[in-house]
Amino acid sequence: SHISNLIEAHVQIPDSEANCLELLKTLGFPVPGYEYCQSIGEVLAVISTWQEKRHALSYDIDGIVVKLENRAIGRMLGATGHSPRSQIAFKFPPEQVEAKVKHITVQVGRTGVITPIAILEPVTVSGSVVSRATLHNETLIREKDIRIGDTVILQKAGEVIPEIVTVIREKRTGDEKEFSMPATCPSCGSPVVRLQGEAAYRCMDVSCPAQLKESLIHFCSRDAMDIRGLGPSLIELLLQSGLAMDAGDIYALTWGEVAKLPGMGHKSAENLMKSIHASKTRPLDRLIYAFGIRNVGSRTAALISRQFQSLDEIMDATEKRLMMIKEVGPETARAIVDFFHADSVKQVVYKLKCAGVEAAVARQSYEAEEGPLSGKALVITGTLSSMARHEAKERIERLGGKVTSSVSRNTFALIAGSSPGSKLDRARALGIRVMTEEEFLDLAQERGFVDED
Repeated sequence: SHISNLIEAHVQIPDSEANCLELLKTLGFPVPGYEYCQSIGEVLAVISTWQEKRHALSYDIDGIVVKLENRAIGRMLGATGHSPRSQIAFKFPPEQVEAKVKHITVQVGRTGVITPIAILEPVTVSGSVVSRATLHNETLIREKDIRIGDTVILQKAGEVIPEIVTVIREKRTGDEKEFSMPATCPSCGSPVVRLQGEAAYRCMDVSCPAQLKESLIHFCSRDAMDIRGLGPSLIELLLQSGLAMDAGDIYALTWGEVAKLPGMGHKSAENLMKSIHASKTRPLDRLIYAFGIRNVGSRTAALISRQFQSLDEIMDATEKRLMMIKEVGPETARAIVDFFHADSVKQVVYKLKCAGVEAAVARQSYEAEEGPLSGKALVITGTLSSMARHEAKERIERLGGKVTSSVSRNTFALIAGSSPGSKLDRARALGIRVMTEEEFLDLAQERGFVDED
């Protein structure tokens, strides 16, 4: 990584961007290459040159940042909610290559959605070899007329996700075959249905092995129950051995059962059991999110958890009651009610209770409107020493606030950890309050959201 900006230093910071980078270099920091331009024409020429030369670099770049040389004028210009007005990022068009569609297969997600996947002859695009690209749904396949055997134009959306842009119809030979969605689930063989108003096809069997695996992966993920050490490979082993067929079974695992699994030793089994035990007291919103209910992300789960005293109350809630919660519409309310009314879900909840999973709710039982950060937007920057980023986010939400990704005039405060980024510069330019991690913890402790030793 490279350092591109200097915010504070024990020496005087130059008011020239070029001199600032040179100072960073003398201090021993790696800095990106730069070129000084005296006109827009020169800027455009540099962009054009680097668009061609970028692939010769030892690292990937997706664009160039154009900065005003005079930092003093830059500070006078201030910043928007996304970036300083004295800087602008020019993104290169994504690299496009030709690829051959060898086959189209499907995969089953945790909610039963059947997603078509194009299997490609391996090609290198934007610095990595790609052999698969999601086709999202049958509607997209029909709109782009993608067929098995087609030659297509491939790119990475946002330089990350492979996507098929278009078909090169001129290269068709007549041997190409149209793709049709399967009538049955490739994992469990149950009928596949397309619900009214949806583009996706679904497997409706909640015991489908593919759904079970994806559901357990989600349940154990960092933003959900955060069971460290329980990743996709181990979940696959648990399913194959019959030791864990749903989330409730995870908490019934014994050290002996885990230690006998391939690749697991005594120490690994011990660490996993500790992680499972630690997850029993995760906040209620994390448990709701972990269930993987359709349309219920982490923020919606947090909003719901503030309105109820227990999981039982949520399970008994009507659609009308749920729709009284901000950002919960009729589709989400119906999905929640349907989910908790399913016998299989009731069985999982029963197992969780028997295992001692007690979602922490006492500190979330207040109305969000009463919180000291009610309706306020906060931004986090830098590395926090006493908590993970997602833990800080949870505490802010329990205090009634919300976390946003960028600083704007609507930002209430910026929480700055060590090694803060450019967000600190923007906050100061806009006159936004800057809180240290300690100041935020003091505020949280006043409301009882920090455990005292």
